[in-house]
Amino acid sequence: MVSQNDLLRDHQKVEMIRIGNLHKRYKKVIALNGLNLDIPAGSFFGLLGPNGAGKTTIVNILTTLTRPDSGRVTVNGFDVVKEPIRAKLEIGVVPQSINLDMELSARENLFIHGLLYGMSQKDIRQEGERMLSFVGLEECADRPVKDFSGGMKRRLMIARALMHSPRVVFLDEPTVGLDVTTRRKLWELLKKINQEGATILLTTHYIEEAEALCDMVGIIDFGKLIALGSPKTLIQRVGPIVVEQMAEDGIRTHFFSNRKEATSFIERLKGSALIREANLEDVFLELTGRRVNQ
Repeated sequence: MVSQNDLLRDHQKVEMIRIGNLHKRYKKVIALNGLNLDIPAGSFFGLLGPNGAGKTTIVNILTTLTRPDSGRVTVNGFDVVKEPIRAKLEIGVVPQSINLDMELSARENLFIHGLLYGMSQKDIRQEGERMLSFVGLEECADRPVKDFSGGMKRRLMIARALMHSPRVVFLDEPTVGLDVTTRRKLWELLKKINQEGATILLTTHYIEEAEALCDMVGIIDFGKLIALGSPKTLIQRVGPIVVEQMAEDGIRTHFFSNRKEATSFIERLKGSALIREANLEDVFLELTGRRVNQ
């Protein structure tokens, strides 16, 4: 993988991903409506939005699977429409669905990926062993993938995505369906990938995942970017303290800048209420009016 110093030296003051006035329509459905977004090199960026907000379309365009109707998208300076083959060399993709060859071993899956990316057999062997060690699969490298657990398959998919030393890694719901313990182990692996220099773009339905991993988050709704910033900044923007008021029509949420204001508000209420610190899910609900999986 490219080191953080290399990224900063080669791309100082240049965004790793640039999206300008991006539009995409599927018949009568507007998926993206003039989206603008820049992602700096070395970022761990979380892309959040309700179902149908445009997340998948953005990732598909960035990974050259879908052509936009208009606008410009570059990855490390390469236009994904005009230079798709060159852009593909800059990216590694970990899709939501497991698309490994189940009859082959972990080592064989990595070998085929290396061949597809034009790597020499020497480089494939070297990088393959390095990646297997990096994701902790070296001891089962020759076992058929069909015998792997869900977490092991996810780790192998990450190793495969990193084989050709991409500068950007796209992770589409990488921990979906995994138990909490396995998910946390994957979090540590993803943090390590980012710390070693890769720019990461993550889509997830687990809000706590984005809050734990991402240094910057973008929230999109109806094909537009409606919020951008660090999780802490976004939480401060709506209010770091939450009062949940138990009302006849359900729970009403109120935001305050400090606990003193929240406590004063509760004292004037009739009925029960709960005071707590705000989180990124509160921000999401406040801005979109919907939960992330709606």
